[in-house]
Amino acid sequence: MAASYFESQVRSTATFELFVRTLPENRGYLVAAGLEQALDYLQDLRFRAEEIDYLRRHPMFAHVSPAFFDYLGEFRFTGEVWAMAEGTPVFQDEPLLRVTGPIIEAQIVETYLLSVITFQTMIATKAARLVEAAQGRGVVDFGTRRAHGPEAGVLAARAAYIGGCLGTSNVEAGLRFGIPTVGTIAHSFIMAHHDEEQAFRDFARLFPENVILLIDTYDTLRAVEKVIRMGCCPKGVRLDSGNLADLSKEVRRRLDEAGLRDTRIYASGDLDEFAITRLLAQHAPVDFFAVGTALVTSKDAPALGGVYKLVEVFEEPAGGPRKLPRPTAKFSADKYTYPGSKQVFRSSGATGEYTHDVLACAGENYDGATPLLEGVMRDGRRTCSAPPLESIRERVRGLLPRLHPTVRELRNPAPYLVQISQQLAGLLEQVRNETLR
Repeated sequence: MAASYFESQVRSTATFELFVRTLPENRGYLVAAGLEQALDYLQDLRFRAEEIDYLRRHPMFAHVSPAFFDYLGEFRFTGEVWAMAEGTPVFQDEPLLRVTGPIIEAQIVETYLLSVITFQTMIATKAARLVEAAQGRGVVDFGTRRAHGPEAGVLAARAAYIGGCLGTSNVEAGLRFGIPTVGTIAHSFIMAHHDEEQAFRDFARLFPENVILLIDTYDTLRAVEKVIRMGCCPKGVRLDSGNLADLSKEVRRRLDEAGLRDTRIYASGDLDEFAITRLLAQHAPVDFFAVGTALVTSKDAPALGGVYKLVEVFEEPAGGPRKLPRPTAKFSADKYTYPGSKQVFRSSGATGEYTHDVLACAGENYDGATPLLEGVMRDGRRTCSAPPLESIRERVRGLLPRLHPTVRELRNPAPYLVQISQQLAGLLEQVRNETLR
């Protein structure tokens, strides 16, 4: 498409919006995430010489002029971006990102933006659900080994921390983003020793302040007796199999009787928000839940239906004045889109609880409502510095409780009201009539 735009002398400025058409099953909301990586990409985007050479040799580009490849050599993103702040609750049809720029530039970035925004939004949402289910207990990310690649594991750790997880087992994420790291030992470490208790002692000796011992390799209750005999006070013990509710109760009883009341119980092993809910309903004395596969793959809802759609075109003839935008929309069955640049306005009641959103045209205004899309990039450069990850996490912690509890239900949540403004609805009908006449 970029080559065709170039060769056809299409130099229009265009606006695209990235949004999710419908929320996945059992999702009453999403948590926006991934914006920082998106802005880094846009600001640093370049075509390397070897990439241009590859395209030049590609059979699909056999009829493309050399001028296009020269253009790629100078390519930079020069447009502007409006976006929802990371950590903001977001709903169906609401733009997470709005990109305006030369149509070639705005088109080329589509796939990367969809990938990085929808993936992290999906994981941050899953983390928020896990934290909700844990009812004040800690949740940590243990999922990198089950992620869809190492980089996915790193970005999943970032998104999970935004969503409320306390830390991650991914040390690269700790280095890159400053996320607290946490870990234990594997069954292989226990099995590599002739004696389970000696394995515990060797590990505890090296990490006395942070030792979390895995106690289910052979026999959980015999292992906890070995921990007690060691005479130290480990930070925690981890249960990874068996009846976690019954085992955690018995382990807690034995630790308490031995005076190890400060030793915390970690639970892992194919946990998700529903398993955590069941454990707590059985009064399992678990202090921390380590979640892997279900978190980093969002196993029950492993993909968001994110789309990146053209909403307006500024047709600019060479040497002529800039025209007003021409709104565009798609009208295919079940996949229609709303035309024009948009803004999302969020309203609250007297108690601060969110009551509804209005999806409106960008130029509209609603007194008392908060506009959610903010300018974050102009002329291809950031307009503000990246916020600390901790502040994004705090935003989630502060904003999610303002959604009604029924919207946050883990199963069959109540739908949150997103209204379409009269002006936007009218614009849709206008574009429909003009397009289909």
